[in-house]
Order: sequence, then C-alpha cells, then structure tokens
Amino acid sequence: MHIDFAPPSKGTYNNAGSSRQLANYCEHEDLERMEKGIYTDGFFNLTYDNIYKSKVIKDIDSNIGQLLKTDAKFFAIHVNPSKNELRAMGNTEQEKAEAMKRYIREVFIPEYAKNFNKGLSEADIKFYGKIHFDRSRSDNELNMHCHLIVSRKDQTNKKKLSPLTNHKNTKQGTVTGGFDRVNLFQQAEQGFDKLFGYYRQQSESFEYHNTMKNGSTSEQLKLQEQNFTGEKKKEIPQSCEKENMISCNLDSKQDNKHAYNQYNNSSGDSLLSIFSQGDGNNYDATRAENLQVQKRKKKKRIKNQRRF
Repeated sequence: MHIDFAPPSKGTYNNAGSSRQLANYCEHEDLERMEKGIYTDGFFNLTYDNIYKSKVIKDIDSNIGQLLKTDAKFFAIHVNPSKNELRAMGNTEQEKAEAMKRYIREVFIPEYAKNFNKGLSEADIKFYGKIHFDRSRSDNELNMHCHLIVSRKDQTNKKKLSPLTNHKNTKQGTVTGGFDRVNLFQQAEQGFDKLFGYYRQQSESFEYHNTMKNGSTSEQLKLQEQNFTGEKKKEIPQSCEKENMISCNLDSKQDNKHAYNQYNNSSGDSLLSIFSQGDGNNYDATRAENLQVQKRKKKKRIKNQRRF
C-alpha cells in the first residue's frame, strides 16, 4: 500500500485557493469511460456515494474559517494499493471500488483522525474521495487507486488540521497535537490486512521499505537477514512437502506394482486351477471309456464260451 500527500503546486494541487481544479482532475477519466459504457464511480464521503462535483467544491471551499489567503485550504492524498492487494479486494472493478470505499471509510479516515492526537474520530473529518481505474504512466494492469480531497478544517470549521506538520504529539505551545505520518502508514497497512484477511510478506511492508530507505546500515542488514531467514523457513516446509509428495508417489507406485503382481498371481492361480480342472475331467472321461471297452470285451468272451 502506497500512501502519499501530494505537495502543493501552482497547478492541479494548488491548495491555497479553490478545490475546483483538483475536483475537475478527479473526473477526467469518467467521460471516456461512460462513452465506452464502462463502469464509473462518483465522489463519495463517509456516508454517501455518487456525490455531485459541485457539492464537493462548494463544501470544501466554504470550510475555510480563519484561514489566511495563502494558507492551505485542503490536502490531496493518494491511496494506491499494490497489484497483490487489489487482487485481495475483489474480482471485478466494481467489487474493488466498493472494497476501496469500505477501506477508506472504515480504516484510513479513522486512523487519519486519530493521528492528530486531538481526540478526533472519522466523523470530524470533512473529505471527499474519487476512485480512478486507470493510470496512463503505469505498466501495471491493476491500476485502481483513490484520490482524497481533505479539508484543512474539521467538520465544525473550528479546528485546523494539517497532516504535513512536523509536530507529532506536542502537549504545550501554540501548536498542540501534531501528526505522525509514519504511524498512519503502519496503522493503515495493518487495518487493510485485517479488513481483507491479507497475508503480507515482510518485503512488501511499510516497515521494510521505510527501513531500507531511511534506516541505518545496521538496521538495514538486520532486516534483510530477518527477511532472508523468513523466506528460508518457508522454503523448508515447501521442500518437505515436495519430498513427501515424491515419497507418496513412490509408495503409490510400489503399492500399484504389488497389487498388479498379486492380481497376476491370483489370475495365474485361477487359470492354473481351471486348466487343472480341465485335465481332471479329461482324465475321468478317458478312464470311463476304457472301462466301457473292457466291459464289452468281457461280455463278448462270455458269449463265445457259451457257444462252445
């Protein structure tokens, strides 16, 4: 899961003024998909789907109480699942889109609110989301991702909330609370795994990539060793399984050979028994015929003796 906060710019991500440019960009692929008769999904928030763009712009642009002209009025956040994560979210685009909205509502926004350390919940965050299904600069077939437009102010238009602050959990001073982005990424990742029953390899976790990018050499070596050990442990059961399969196949072949020999032996015994019975019958028939011949000869002798 890759989550990033788009840096403010003079173009689409200019967050010092109206949210209109960003809202327009979020709808850029809808017209093309509708012309092709392909499924599209409108803006959504915590409770509603298919919200009109005009409603989004008006709601974000009017929630700017006590902000200066040059202050950020909103923030753009990208939520990009990996291809493996997308496979865990459903089979069709519509299933994946519904799963994404569920993830944003039940996991990401609640964790986003908690990380300000101000006792906020998901109901305090004013946001709108838009799902994109294509990414022209990517070679990945599974390109679905989500754009979030999140107001700088909470729902009451009283509290300023900035996820780009360098404060994390300040107790005193002008700025209290803060925002822990690292904790957000970790909690959002764990929440995804729990929500979709996703088994995450260590090499695809935020902790692994963050350590390999920002950790010390010793931390990187330690993590690589753990990852290598974990993969070796997985290979052992797999190799054992293969050996067991080979053993089973050999045993099966031996059993089949034994059964085949038994069948041949039993068949041979049966055939031998049949031939033996046939020889016995021939023997009895020959003996009976000899006896009949002897009887006829004996009768003939007696008749001849009587004549004399």
